[in-house]
Amino acid sequence: MTERFADQTVLITGAGSGIGAASARRFAREGANVVLVGRTRDKLDRVAADLPDPERVMIRPADVSKADEANALVEDVVSRFGGLDVLFNNAGVATQGRIPDTDDATWRQVMAINADGVFYCCRAALPHLIARGGNIVNTSSVSALGGDWGMSVYNASKAAVANFTRALALDHGRDGVRVNAVCPGLTRTEMGGANFEDEAVYPKFQERIPLGRGAEPEEVADVVAFLASYEARFVNGVNLPVDGGLMASNGQPPQT
Repeated sequence: MTERFADQTVLITGAGSGIGAASARRFAREGANVVLVGRTRDKLDRVAADLPDPERVMIRPADVSKADEANALVEDVVSRFGGLDVLFNNAGVATQGRIPDTDDATWRQVMAINADGVFYCCRAALPHLIARGGNIVNTSSVSALGGDWGMSVYNASKAAVANFTRALALDHGRDGVRVNAVCPGLTRTEMGGANFEDEAVYPKFQERIPLGRGAEPEEVADVVAFLASYEARFVNGVNLPVDGGLMASNGQPPQT
């Protein structure tokens, strides 16, 4: 495999599982220094054990929903590796329930992790990304592009990420920094994995997804790596669905 990210440093939040862990493996295979960020050290250790070169791996537990921790995280990364080339904001949490059943703490938690964390990490990282001509990839969701039943809080948080991505792309393109987002659909992660095992639910997803299945984390990680790479050098401000064609539909059910 071509080492597209040789001598580059990639910071990945939410790196302990799912899309974050798969992306860590992908970037590491392509020569990057990989910074694994999450709130649970044990998960990060397990991901790090699967990467090819321990000298190019930094394990850094942090809660990026807190501004001071995001600031310290970025400074530690720059101190260790001399700069920062790619920020992948992937940390996220989901919740279900309609608004009358949602308390203040749930709203605040989802927005803090999904939206505040992206803001804090981008703000801390941008001076270093500008210095290196780096880029940002955010994890938004198809739930930012259309609503879900019973997931209004999650929808709001991911829509914030999607439009924040567009605005940052406008503000910092002439600084030499690209900003894009992936918008996964159903993916086999801790967040979405139960749907794969639910014999009542998964067929409903299969019916709606033109490719007939949900995604594996590696399939999203491949798109993240593309957006972060030189090959995507003229791609900026994009919220790219990685959903097997789900968003291509107008919502009507299959007729055959």
